[in-house]
Amino acid sequence: MFRYGQTEVEISAENHIFDEDQGKLVYMKRNKAHEQVFIDWINELHPHLRKPEYESHFALHGKYVFSQNWFFQFFDKMKEADVDVFGYENLKNFRINKSKPNTSVHISSNLDWFDTEIEVNFDGLGVDVSDIQKALSLKQNYVALGDGSIGILPEEWLKKFSLLFKMADTQGKKLRVSKFNFSVIDEMMDLISDQDIIKELDEKKKLLLNENPENHSDIAIPEEINAVLRPYQVAGFQWLAYLEKVKWGGLLADDMGLGKTVQTLTFLQYYKSKNQGIHALVICPTSLLYNWENEIRKFAPQLSYLIHHGSSRTLKYTELSGYDIIISTYGTLRSDAELFAKNEVDYIVLDESQTIKNPNSKVAKAAQFIPARNRIALSGTPMQNNTFDLYSQMNFLNPGMLGNKEFFKEQFAKPVDKFQDQETKDHLRKLVYPFMLRRTKEQVADDLPDKTDITLYCEMGPQQRAIYEAYKNMYRSRILGSIEQQGIEKSQFAILQGLMKLRQICDSPAILRDEQKFDNHSAKLDELTRELEENTGEHKVLIFSQFLGMLALIREKLKQHQIPFQYFDGSYTAIQREQAINEFQNNQACRVFLISLKAGGMGLNLTAADYVYIVDPWWNPAVEQQAIDRTHRIGQTKNIFAYRMICKDTVEEKIMLLKEKKNSLVKDIISKDQHMIKQLTRDDVSYLFS
Repeated sequence: MFRYGQTEVEISAENHIFDEDQGKLVYMKRNKAHEQVFIDWINELHPHLRKPEYESHFALHGKYVFSQNWFFQFFDKMKEADVDVFGYENLKNFRINKSKPNTSVHISSNLDWFDTEIEVNFDGLGVDVSDIQKALSLKQNYVALGDGSIGILPEEWLKKFSLLFKMADTQGKKLRVSKFNFSVIDEMMDLISDQDIIKELDEKKKLLLNENPENHSDIAIPEEINAVLRPYQVAGFQWLAYLEKVKWGGLLADDMGLGKTVQTLTFLQYYKSKNQGIHALVICPTSLLYNWENEIRKFAPQLSYLIHHGSSRTLKYTELSGYDIIISTYGTLRSDAELFAKNEVDYIVLDESQTIKNPNSKVAKAAQFIPARNRIALSGTPMQNNTFDLYSQMNFLNPGMLGNKEFFKEQFAKPVDKFQDQETKDHLRKLVYPFMLRRTKEQVADDLPDKTDITLYCEMGPQQRAIYEAYKNMYRSRILGSIEQQGIEKSQFAILQGLMKLRQICDSPAILRDEQKFDNHSAKLDELTRELEENTGEHKVLIFSQFLGMLALIREKLKQHQIPFQYFDGSYTAIQREQAINEFQNNQACRVFLISLKAGGMGLNLTAADYVYIVDPWWNPAVEQQAIDRTHRIGQTKNIFAYRMICKDTVEEKIMLLKEKKNSLVKDIISKDQHMIKQLTRDDVSYLFS
């Protein structure tokens, strides 16, 4: 409405209006141009404002009123423009409190927690802390108030306080935050009056961000270390040393092959020298037992060690205490959980820590309960499938820093993995960055030789193609029918089964475990044999396959062509693996190493090879990269050639195309691979089986 003197007119009113006081028709001279400027200004206040034709009002859907602080911005602009706003008091179902939240905070420091007493009110109307927590968990930026109105939580308030409410445990008006979450309290530094807490936060922040006057680059490499560390390795050791100073655990997440083991051994030797002794426990996959032994002998010969593994291992915890380092496996940890629980250590190190990514697993629980002064995790791929992989590892390092399992799943894993929520990614990154150090080969290892990735396309013969088409049509019909009846979520097993069968046929129909048996028709086997005889020359070669049946066929082919080789899969003992590795690395006549992808993806150092063949590529680039990194690592002097073998016009080729399309979240938090099956749509499935 527009006011002329004491008279008010609507936008669509005529210039002649009836004046009730005078009892006659009055002509009003209106400034239409000025009115239109005002109307245009109103129209620009929100892109979704709508004005019906011939009407005198604009309308805006309620969801936009709440979004992005628009409500307060609207009132501020009306006040600035000297525009009166009427009718607010008459709203019944949509009453918004015009006041911004008034927030008072008192923070106190306890041994392991920050206690935060917080009061929030809207013009005197108080809000329970639990109600705000509930609203934020539902992704709402408003809360119900005691008078029936709605209190808006503005954008700037959410930026300052939402992480505190999400991470804390509620105790009446108090929010209890783990001291590992100092970054949450740091967000509210301007509200803290206690100088001791400010000093505590400031010291921890400077230590972790390398801003302390006692800069950790002053820490010298121990004289006992028999190695010349690269600059980034020195920095990694010094980072571990400073985490020791602030008594927090850390995840060293360098790329495969950048020397996480030697950085850790350097730190353990530093700890021993500084404290006149050390008692540490290293838990690793079975394949890495002897790798740790060799690295200790080579780089840290002053550290005594015991391999605790196998049927002859001791069952008396007192016999473990006389060594600097106890080296054991995840399987042994699970079996000897009670024994290890009695063996208090200065440090526990989990190598390939993604092994405990399931917090409900026995091995994760066993690792959690080992009494240790501090903890280190090592992994080149801490997130293999989804964000939740990170939870158990971080909880092992610094218990409580990411809340409980249910909280993390709802507040972080689901928003990131399912909805790719950027704000949640930023929150998670902020929480974990002080406790994780990750360097890629591209960042730090300029001296590594070049690596070339090549895709080898194989043409199926008529027999192999006929079998493939028959299975493809059968599974296409079965799976699409299942999706129609049960939906894509409940059809995941059928999809995986169908994809696995088609991938096996791409290798060879002979490896199918069906009632009907097929002969060995394999374009890949023919192509691989040709590569070994014609292209690789005297170079050493690693061959990886996910399927043991395919590895068996390759073994037979190598024997037929009298090509010397070594082999291991998941059934081999640690000693058998070590013998095979040494034979391949040191015997010039042994040109080929056959390895199952799952058994050979972690920790192996096979720098004698410079050719790598992935016989059956799959969704997960992290697993494939692990395999390639067995040879492309520190110590390598030759250029590396990595081949992925794909059958043309098959599901394998389509998987590679879909993989590129779907993996949009890689490196958002740290390098990781999405769980592809859960991302597939019905059209994607139809495409794969077309």
